[in-house]
Amino acid sequence: MLIYGIDPGFSGAITLYWPTTGDIEVFDMPVMKNPKGKTILNMHGILDILEPEGDGPRVAYIEQVSAMKGQGVSSMFRFGEQFGALQMALAATKTPMHMVTPATWKRHFGLSRDKGVARSLAMNRFPAEASRFGRVKDDGRAEATLIALYGKETM
Repeated sequence: MLIYGIDPGFSGAITLYWPTTGDIEVFDMPVMKNPKGKTILNMHGILDILEPEGDGPRVAYIEQVSAMKGQGVSSMFRFGEQFGALQMALAATKTPMHMVTPATWKRHFGLSRDKGVARSLAMNRFPAEASRFGRVKDDGRAEATLIALYGKETM
């Protein structure tokens, strides 16, 4: 069984987790610049990460995101567009997906909104991979990994 954990967002990440071995692969969200210099998803990069390597069972847990107070209309549209693209990439690879709200998976681990605590938990649960979560900007990696772990623990 392969479990994908996905933290949407341009600074998010995708984790591939094999529960039987405890191995993980963590990818920063593949992005690129459009002709106007705006950051957009690299769709081919997403498909490269999500493309199944075999016929084994797999499932994805993706953080259910929504509009947040104070964000502009344009940025929320771009964020929603990216979220839809991730869902379509999972559908294109025929990967079953489950949406999980931030409150649900964070409550499961006893986490607050403090992203540093999520990074610490990821380092503790995956000590061999702790260097992947060491920097402040690695919070997307940590959250994607914990979302995958949540999937395993609640499946």
